[in-house]
Formats: sequence, C-alpha cells, structure tokens
Amino acid sequence: MRRVTWMVAVVMCLALVLAGCGIGKKDAGSIVKDLDHVISKADSYQASGSMILHTGSQPQEYQVEVAFSPEHFYRISLTNASKDVTQIVLRNEEGVFVLTPHLKKSFRFQSDWPENQGQVYLFQSLARSIIADKDRQFTTDNDAYVFDVAANYQNEQLSRQKIWLNKKTLAPTQVQVSDANQNVMVQVNFTKFEFDAKFDKDFFQMERNMTSWNMQTLPTMSDVKVTDADHPAAGVTDKNLTATGGQSDQTQPTTSTGTKTDATKSNAAASKPQSIGIIEPSYLPKDVVKQDITDMKLGEDAAVLLRYKGKYNFSMVEVRPQAKSVSLQPGDIVDLGFTIGVLTGEDKKTLTWTNDGVEFRLTTGDLPTNEMIKVAMATEGQSGK
Repeated sequence: MRRVTWMVAVVMCLALVLAGCGIGKKDAGSIVKDLDHVISKADSYQASGSMILHTGSQPQEYQVEVAFSPEHFYRISLTNASKDVTQIVLRNEEGVFVLTPHLKKSFRFQSDWPENQGQVYLFQSLARSIIADKDRQFTTDNDAYVFDVAANYQNEQLSRQKIWLNKKTLAPTQVQVSDANQNVMVQVNFTKFEFDAKFDKDFFQMERNMTSWNMQTLPTMSDVKVTDADHPAAGVTDKNLTATGGQSDQTQPTTSTGTKTDATKSNAAASKPQSIGIIEPSYLPKDVVKQDITDMKLGEDAAVLLRYKGKYNFSMVEVRPQAKSVSLQPGDIVDLGFTIGVLTGEDKKTLTWTNDGVEFRLTTGDLPTNEMIKVAMATEGQSGK
C-alpha cells in the first residue's frame, strides 16, 4: 500500500514539474497544424464585424460581411458607416462581380480572385499567412492565440499583421495590419464568425444582391442587367480608355392601378448629365506632372480627362455615371481600402473604382500596379474643384 502511495506521489510531482515547464500547452507548431486542418475542411463560413482604416487624415469605419460556400463562392459586403454606401463583391459560377447597388452599377469579369491575392477579412487569407510564415511570432491573450506574421497584400505599405484566433474554434476575432513603422493602418474586429453556415440558393447571385439592397429607395433595380461585352458605350474617344459599358434597360414603378408614379419625373431628372468637380490625387509618382485637363463625354455622361506625363504616363477619367452595367475582360480585384477597384488589361492596364458617386478610370501603359494603387488611394478625401 505504501508503495502504491509513493508511486502516486511521484506521478503527481512529475505532472506538476511538467506543467511548470509548459509541457501539455499548445505551441505554435501544433496550432498551425490544427489551423491547416480547419482551413482544409471548412466547407462554409459566415462572418461580420467592422474594419477601421487609418490610411487617411481621419479614420474611416466600414461594416464588413463575409460569406463563403462549399462551392467556393464568395460574398463580401463593405458598408461605409458614415456615408451609408455599400459595395458588394461576389464570386459565383458566372465569374466575379463588383456591385455598387445604390448606383445600379456592376462590373463582371473573369478572375481567380481571391485565390491569387489576400484580403484582410477572409479567413483563408489570414490562415494561409500564418501557415506560410516560418518566422511567425506567437503568444496568447486570454482566450485567443495571437500570431504576428508578414502581411502579403497589394498595398506595399502594409508589412506585418497580428491575428487573434479563438482558442476553441481557431476562428479569427481580430486583425491589426501595420506599416514598416509599426503604425496600425487597418484593424478588423469580428463580432460574429460561424463555420458550416447555410445559405439560400440564390444568396451569391448578382440579381438578388442588386435588387434586395434597398427596395424602397431603388424601385427599378430589378431591371438592371449585365450587358454583353460587345455593346460598348458610345462617345469614348480617348485612346487610353479600355473599359466599356452599356446602358441598362429601366422601367418606372407603377401604382396598384397600373399608372406611373411621380418617380417618372424624379428619375428623368436624375438621368440628366450631372456636373462633376475635378478631383486630383494628392500623390503623384516622382518626376510625373499633370499635363492637362479636358472636358469630354463618356456615353451620355459628362466627364473629365486628366493626363499626366513624365517618368510614367497615364490618364484618369472621372464621371458621375448613369445606371449602367459593364462586362469586362479578365481582370483582378484591387483593395483600395476605402473601396474595391477592378484592374484589367496587360500591356495597357486600367484601374476602375467608384467613390462618392464618382467613377474613376486610371489607364496607363507603363505605370507599375503599386503606383496605380497609390494614385487611386490618393483621390480619397479630395474635394472636387
């Protein structure tokens, strides 16, 4: 009996010693293996939270919703909290869509997105960055594992990121992306993250996301259609312009008796060409200067053309578009922080994005993509002149 008691005491002492040495606790390597297993078996997930950008003079907050289906379909919704403007990115069997529902505007293009680039609010991007970084730093914070790893985003200012993972599920709870000086530039806080989420059959379809955004304020959205690529908008004369668009068909809402409402007048007024203030980027590449500014027409819309020359040469068109849908050639999504852009072309590239109702098209034959992104981001917060 004494021998048994002595053995039990020895075992208990060993357990205490091992616990004091940290044996039995999860280390970074085992968590990475678990994370690799989770990402490989995750059939679907749905998440929501907020994203705060510190890239401008004032922080900007966005509400973020993310959905991923077993078919590898994606839906990302970004809503500017102060401007109440929503932009939606879809990936489904038809391709990739960038939707701006309040403008009744949609881009469709073929792309490997998001497999070919990371996004700070996507679980796959965060998990892969942790798995890929062999020099990862690891610690714990209450009920979360915290990884400090290299950031791999299109914006070269973003160099490192800290990722908080729930200890029980390994779902992300928080992300902080910093520049080379350790200044936090982007922060994402997930308030909800659910694995094995279920979605309606048409959840990832373009038509549903365009029409269900706000039925009260956008009564004619059900008539917005994606046009064929062989129906370009007329009136584009500048040789640098490559994106094309077609006017969507629209009908007016009717009353219960079948007659048109006063929305006919308001829609007719809204369809008139709007004047546009000239927005100039606050950043230009070294040895590049503005050449000239020209008024022009883009289809039925009044627009302005800004041309720049020097070490690099590029043009930028600004227009307040009427309701249009466009179909583009193969391209990629570009995360500009405050909005989502679409990059198309190879030898001659065009970056298209929308902000505050203005559509921008930056076209160049020699400006590097990272410089295109810097110029595009430098239009945020600039008032029209």
